[in-house]
Amino acid sequence: MADVVQYRLERMVDELDDLERRGLFTRREIAEIVKQRRKYEYRLKRPSPLKQDYLAYIEYETQLDSLRCLRKKSVSRDLKAKGNKKMKQSLSDFAGVSRIVEIFRLAVMRFKGDIDLWFRYLEFCRQRRNGRMKKVLAQVIRFHPKVPGVWIYAAAWEFDHNLNIAAARALMQSGLRVCPASEDLWVEYLRMELTYLYKLKARKVALGEDEGTLLRDDRLAEEKQWRDENEDLFMSLKDVEENKDGSSLENEELRMKLDLFQQQGLSVLRTVYGAAVDALPASFSLRKRLFEILEAIDLAQHEEMRAEMLNDMKRDFSTDPEYWDWLAKLEIVDPQSQQQTSEQEIVLSQTQNAIQVYEEALKFIPSDMMFSLYAKFLMGVIAPQEEEDQNSVLSSHAENYISHLLMVYEKAGTTGCITEDLACQHISLHLQLGRVDEARKLAEKLCNGKLSNSVQLWLLRISIETRCMAKDSPSPSKADLLSIFEILMKVLTKVPVSKAESLWLMALKFFANHKHIFDKLVELSLVSLAKDGGSDNGFSLSSAIVNFVLQKDGVQRAREIYKRYLALPRPGLALYRNCIELESNLASCGDKDGLVNARKLYESALATYDQNVSLWQDYYSMEAKMGTSETATALCWRARKTLKDASAFIASPDLS
Repeated sequence: MADVVQYRLERMVDELDDLERRGLFTRREIAEIVKQRRKYEYRLKRPSPLKQDYLAYIEYETQLDSLRCLRKKSVSRDLKAKGNKKMKQSLSDFAGVSRIVEIFRLAVMRFKGDIDLWFRYLEFCRQRRNGRMKKVLAQVIRFHPKVPGVWIYAAAWEFDHNLNIAAARALMQSGLRVCPASEDLWVEYLRMELTYLYKLKARKVALGEDEGTLLRDDRLAEEKQWRDENEDLFMSLKDVEENKDGSSLENEELRMKLDLFQQQGLSVLRTVYGAAVDALPASFSLRKRLFEILEAIDLAQHEEMRAEMLNDMKRDFSTDPEYWDWLAKLEIVDPQSQQQTSEQEIVLSQTQNAIQVYEEALKFIPSDMMFSLYAKFLMGVIAPQEEEDQNSVLSSHAENYISHLLMVYEKAGTTGCITEDLACQHISLHLQLGRVDEARKLAEKLCNGKLSNSVQLWLLRISIETRCMAKDSPSPSKADLLSIFEILMKVLTKVPVSKAESLWLMALKFFANHKHIFDKLVELSLVSLAKDGGSDNGFSLSSAIVNFVLQKDGVQRAREIYKRYLALPRPGLALYRNCIELESNLASCGDKDGLVNARKLYESALATYDQNVSLWQDYYSMEAKMGTSETATALCWRARKTLKDASAFIASPDLS
């Protein structure tokens, strides 16, 4: 290994001499360069070099070459100021780039499957233009033919850099044969062909042989149509008679040339679209992207092609809610692009068309997803987030859309497509409109129906009940508290504790100062935990109640409560940890019973969780801090004997 490294360093002598002779680096700096290169070369010659070793070497050489370029510019300016000739290129100007290329070559041969490394190599070759781009592209295509990005990158380089449309087209078509299921390849291939056609069109226009463009602009098209319809406003009748014969023939020729390019573009789009649909018949995202390309360009028979694509999508995706949502939003276009109608009329007409699309969609697929998308659209119309102008336009019609949105929510309920989110949105809309009584009745109806297990819906209902209660009187009466408790009883006895965390916490906070009802909650929690069991991680209802009792009634009452929970069949590790933390804190504050209770809790927990390493470690840490060395040593011996894999316990820093 040392011989190989020494040989590679000796090959750098001519380059380093050139750097010193030209005054770019001093002898001391060159010695440091040799030291750094030797270090990196030894790293690369290890039995198993890392990817980071190659990247670090490349980064060092890149920065070194950048420094060389800066110093060369500085020396050139000094020579020019003295009247000397410009510095000629020499060995050191090429050696740095060649070395980086060689390191990249070694790296990609070592890590052939790392596509990110290959793209770094390609980007370096593209930026430095060292003539190795074609060879590297051929290598990466050979090793990664199933990566669509490789074919796109290679075709883009041939198209943009080499201006070789034939090679770019051949690469894209080869990529499509290898990766026919790649949406990006189909889209980029179509864009490349249309871009090439656009460049041909632009060249004709620049030479004065043609006019117009393939880019689609609705405002220009409508303006031209209006000018044609009102031609008499721009030209006198006398001029019309004089120029009629000559100009008509010239305009006809230009129109035929423009139609030729538009026909070619349509032929390309139709061919690629047909092949893409055959390859990916179930990809709606591909259809959308191809449709967006059609909308951006001006082709012959544009409307016919547009209608054909829309009909194909309706035939293939009529049961997909995403299709209908996209189709409805397609009706919303920029109102500024239409000049003959007022902006308000345009926005209202477009919104009405989109609503009709959603209504048609509900006939095909009356699903909860479709109702959610419909409601989301109407909410965006009623309260747009960004379009302030549209908000001002639709403000006078907001009531109509609100009533329509309420009808959509009601229809979702009657068809059985109501979801938790839709139900909460329906109730929240009533609250925003100030209809508290309607929201209250609706929440009660939904909670007693299909969504009786929805925690969010019950939370919303209880918040409405408490709001109505606070509205009637500042301090709730006993009857009011009992009614809230009865509502909570319905859901807490039905929903498992693990899913009703937010409900339990809200109930504990609400009834914390009402001892009679709080005690009922404790009894209810005992029944629920006896049925569902405690939690080992995350939220623990019993721990939350113990903490509430500790803050409200003190230590003794908290100990009584947690003993009742520990007597249940599966109290859960989270409760043990919470109680141990409570007793440990009390012991550190001087409580005599704290350490004894903590030890009992640890022993009880270890009887169930005897293979829990962290529990043994915590127990040992407590004994080391509060107990004696004998108890700590005995516990350590017990842990090593009990644990099946004691290596983690032995390696703990607490045992050092």
